[in-house]
Amino acid sequence: MNHSADSRSAGGGTARPRHRTAAGCTALTVAIGMAVTACGSDGHPLSADPYDAGQDISFSAAVSDGKKADPDKPLEITAEDSGGRITDVTATDAAGRYVAGELSADGGRWHSTSPLAAGARYTVRVSTENEDGAPGRETIAFGTSTPRTKKRLDVTFGPDKGTYGVGQPVTAELSAPVKDRAARAVVERALKVRSEPAVQGAWHWVDDRKLHYRPKEYWPAHATVRAHSNLAGIKVAERLWGGRAKPLTLTTGDRIEAVTDAAAHSMTVYRNGEAIRTIPVTTGKPGFDTRNGVKVVLGKEYFVRMRGTSIGIAEGTADSYDLPVYYATRVTWSGEYVHAAPWSAGSQGAANVSHGCTGMSTANAEWFFDTVRAGDLVKVVNSYGDMMDPFGNGFGDWNLTWKNWRQGSALVADTTEGSAPEDRPRLRPESA
Repeated sequence: MNHSADSRSAGGGTARPRHRTAAGCTALTVAIGMAVTACGSDGHPLSADPYDAGQDISFSAAVSDGKKADPDKPLEITAEDSGGRITDVTATDAAGRYVAGELSADGGRWHSTSPLAAGARYTVRVSTENEDGAPGRETIAFGTSTPRTKKRLDVTFGPDKGTYGVGQPVTAELSAPVKDRAARAVVERALKVRSEPAVQGAWHWVDDRKLHYRPKEYWPAHATVRAHSNLAGIKVAERLWGGRAKPLTLTTGDRIEAVTDAAAHSMTVYRNGEAIRTIPVTTGKPGFDTRNGVKVVLGKEYFVRMRGTSIGIAEGTADSYDLPVYYATRVTWSGEYVHAAPWSAGSQGAANVSHGCTGMSTANAEWFFDTVRAGDLVKVVNSYGDMMDPFGNGFGDWNLTWKNWRQGSALVADTTEGSAPEDRPRLRPESA
C-alpha cells in the first residue's frame, strides 16, 4: 500500500529520433556541479552505438574542489547546444530512492522536484539525442553534504512486530514536533505503508509527534503489512533533517468482530463474516453508559483489580466497588474492558448494571479472551453513552469517515471541522 508513489523517472519517455543532414553535438550542464559535452560519430547516427554524452566533462568549483553538493539546491541538467536535447533522466541514491523531476517540453532542461538527501551519494543517468537523432547517454555520480548544525527527526513505527487483528492501525512516533504543514507533507511523503493484498490507505496526524495509518476499510484477513521510512537525510524544516527508522512488518489474522447491542444486552462475535457465538452481556448503567462505536482490542489481562476510586467514585458510596476481575480484554486506556462479571449473572442478557465495561459469565469471558487478539474489533451500538473518541483513549480511528480521516493528512488541501484533535470530545474514565 502506498499513498504516495516513488517517482522512478522524470519527464516523460524518449522521443523519436529527429533526422537532420548535419552531424550535431549535445552539451549538458549539470547545475549541481557538472558540465557534460557529447558529439556524434562520423558514421550514420542510427547505426552506431550510443555516443558518450560526457566526452568533455567539467565540474563546478565546489565539486571540482572535492566538496559535496548542497542538498538544499535542486539538481538541474541542461542541454546547451541548440541541436541536442535531453530525452530521459533517472537519479537515485545509494539506498535506491528515486529523485522526482520534470523535463521541459523541448528537452532543454531537467530539474528535480523532490528534495535531495543530506549525506547521500547519487547516481544520475542521462539519455540524450543530437540534432541527427543519434542517441547518447552519460552516467554521473556526486555526493551531498551534511549540515553542520541540525536536529535529527527519527521515526518509530508501531505496534511491535507480530500478528494483529484487521483493525490495528500502524503508528509513527516522531522524535521532534512537526507543526508546519509543508514540513508535515515532507514527512508524510517519506513514510510508506504497503500491504499484500494491496488496499487504499492514508496517514492522519494525531498531533505534532504522532501519525496513524489505516486503510479505507479494515485490513484484509491474513494480510502482510510493511512500513518503512525514506526520510533519512531529507530536509524537513530549517535545521531539522530526517533520521533513520527501523522498518516494520505486521501480519493480520482472521477478521474477528464483536458487536454488542446494549439495548438487547447481547454480544455477537463474528469470524470472517460468520457468527460464531452469541453471548448474554450487561453494559453500562445510566450515568456510566458504555461508549458507542468501534474500538480496537489493546491487550488482554488475566487478572485486574478494579476500584471505583480510579474513576472518581468515593469509597463508601452506593456506587463504590473494589473487585477482582478475570479474563479482562482491554478496549480503552481509561479502563473499559470486556471481562468476567459473575456478580452480575442475573442481569446478563436482561439489564445494564455495570460501570461502563461489558460483563459476561466467566466461561464466556474466558472464551472471548482466548478468541480475540490485539487489533480485533469491538463495536457497541444502541448505548446511551458517548461515541468512542478517535484518539487518545485507544484506537477509535475507525469512527472517523474516510473523508474526515483523509483530511487529517498534510497531503490533502482542505480540513473539516471536527477532524482536528482540539475539536474532539474530552476523554471520560471508565472501569468495571
